[in-house]
Amino acid sequence: MMLKDLLKAIDDFQRVRGCNTKMDTGTLYGLGSTLILVGVIIMVIATLLMLFSNVKGKGKARGGGAIIIGPVPIVFGTDKESLRTVLLLAIALTVLLIMLTVVIHFMSR
Repeated sequence: MMLKDLLKAIDDFQRVRGCNTKMDTGTLYGLGSTLILVGVIIMVIATLLMLFSNVKGKGKARGGGAIIIGPVPIVFGTDKESLRTVLLLAIALTVLLIMLTVVIHFMSR
């Protein structure tokens, strides 16, 4: 109930200020495509930076990743520090997704 009141207050505030917060599917599609493109560009830049630092001989390759299937994160990494960092990020993302799912469920009632 409090969340609905908060969302209504935000909507009223934005209406008073003249902000249009309604988004159509085209806007959301464009936003999603832009975020994907930015992510790909960041990955390419990071790969190039890693390549150039290894060519000079002063860089050391470390890394890790996470695959989140439902609420279960599967984490892998090259060293303990990377593994710990990725594990903390995966747990934070999992908690955030669970909270978002609960909020959306109660908002749709």
